[in-house]
Amino acid sequence: MHTILGANGVIARELSGALFASSPAIRQVSRNPRRVNPTDEAVAADLLDARATARAVSGSEVAYLVAGLKYDATVWQEQWPRVMRNVIDACRRHGSRLVFFDNVYAYGRVDGPMTEETPFNPVSRKGEVRARIATMLLEEMHSGNLQAMIVRAADFYGPGAENSFPHATVFKRLKAGKTPQWIGNPDAVHTFTFTPDAGRALAVLGRSPDAFGQTWHLPTTREPLSGTGFVRLACELAGRPFRIQVAPRWLLRIMGIFMPVLRENEEMMYQFE
Repeated sequence: MHTILGANGVIARELSGALFASSPAIRQVSRNPRRVNPTDEAVAADLLDARATARAVSGSEVAYLVAGLKYDATVWQEQWPRVMRNVIDACRRHGSRLVFFDNVYAYGRVDGPMTEETPFNPVSRKGEVRARIATMLLEEMHSGNLQAMIVRAADFYGPGAENSFPHATVFKRLKAGKTPQWIGNPDAVHTFTFTPDAGRALAVLGRSPDAFGQTWHLPTTREPLSGTGFVRLACELAGRPFRIQVAPRWLLRIMGIFMPVLRENEEMMYQFE
């Protein structure tokens, strides 16, 4: 049994499809889970509830923690450590291996490429939370208490990823006949992960016993693509002339008063600058 903790999200859907051909026994777990494949088992559970999490993981060969929480630093500080603790305890109790889908926030501001050996140096509250929960898991791994791995993605885009930055600022606007937008420095390199690549890679890693005990970075392009380059490519593929609008920092701060997502992104702007 392969159990997906955080069903219904875009990564969970891609992972479910990638697993199905060779591992048809799939359990979808969330507060309101939905089946992706016809044989999926749907189990309702709140990962903030230790007992419910343990029941959901029971009988699992591998559990994939791909859940997302509200994009709010206060919520992350309160809830992510509880979720990680509950999942670790559940996997230890039932002898399940754990695959944790993570991001790169814990690395902080890095001068050059990020690798699996890049040390944690968070420069944001969200980054501090990610470093904390990753460290929790690494300590369990290194002590021999749990077979697990950490799998990290860059910002992502792809089918159904409607909450992603590229969807909101580039693809959605192109579809509506509007000029694509960017935030931060459009000439800075910004790497993205394509969600179908993420799903396939997670499935490969989860089925590979030798992959556990390590940190992995998901596939991205080797080409150093800037914001301008990303938008230019999107315009070409959409058959539209290249145009780009760059929102100044002061405007983003004003918009953040009315848009919580933009306000929460303020501390992450180093990634775009």
